Amino acid sequence: MLVSIVTPSYQQARFIERTLESVSRQEGGVEHIVMDGGSTDGTVEILERWRDRISFSSGRDGGQTAAINAGIVRARGEILGYLNSDDVYYEGAIAAAVDAFERDPAADVVYGDAVHIDAGDRIIGAYPVEEWSIDRLELVCFLCQPAVFFRRRVVERFGPFDARLNYCMDYEYWLRLGMNGARFVHIPMRLAASRVHDETKTRTRPREAHAEINNMLRETIGHVPDNWLWNYAHAVLDARGVARSTDRSYLLRAALLTAAAAVRWNGFPSMSLLRGTGSWFLHGSSFVTRPAEPDA
Repeated sequence: MLVSIVTPSYQQARFIERTLESVSRQEGGVEHIVMDGGSTDGTVEILERWRDRISFSSGRDGGQTAAINAGIVRARGEILGYLNSDDVYYEGAIAAAVDAFERDPAADVVYGDAVHIDAGDRIIGAYPVEEWSIDRLELVCFLCQPAVFFRRRVVERFGPFDARLNYCMDYEYWLRLGMNGARFVHIPMRLAASRVHDETKTRTRPREAHAEINNMLRETIGHVPDNWLWNYAHAVLDARGVARSTDRSYLLRAALLTAAAAVRWNGFPSMSLLRGTGSWFLHGSSFVTRPAEPDA
């Protein structure tokens, strides 16, 4: 069973060879397609050295999501996945996914466990992967994108990734599939690592990323859950350089931003949201840790 992996790339010479190596170590029939957006940092020279093992093109494109979709159009595999140019697979990842698909012909999407790594490949912590639940997925993106594989029939039935999205194209896709009856299967095995570093889009533009998530959720499920409004408020403060804290000043600013976000996206704050922000002051705490986010 041929597996096609698409890697969108732009200015990732620092990491891309580790990504290429992680794919090359996989067992079975694997086609690796790299769609580079016209990098000028040495990425193309690295890709040239790998020309006999990968398929690649380099030139201006419409961004990450457009590159993923273009790579899927070129792909020949029955099983598809995309791996960003700073993320990596662990050995045996693709073989495990193929085995899961072969054991369950009804499975449309297979996903595994994953970890966050830093720029030096050190594990920072586990990604909070959970067993499948569409209701839970509305509250948290618990699928780690590089650890997800899907059948070609998924694209044929549900279409490509939404090219309007720059940060949460994966999250929207999992919601779209799940809400329309696609079957998701979790493999309790570490398949991939998502790299966290200062140049990732969700780190450099957290407010924009969370605003896009909220816009997508309102369009997809009809409202924005309270926790995503809280997350947005903290992202706004992060973008302003305000350190997360449990002091009353920080909590007040976060509460006011959360209420404003509720008005912006839902028209009004829910009672659960008002109770939640009220409890911050009673208990001197809030959501001060980074939430699970889509892997842009």
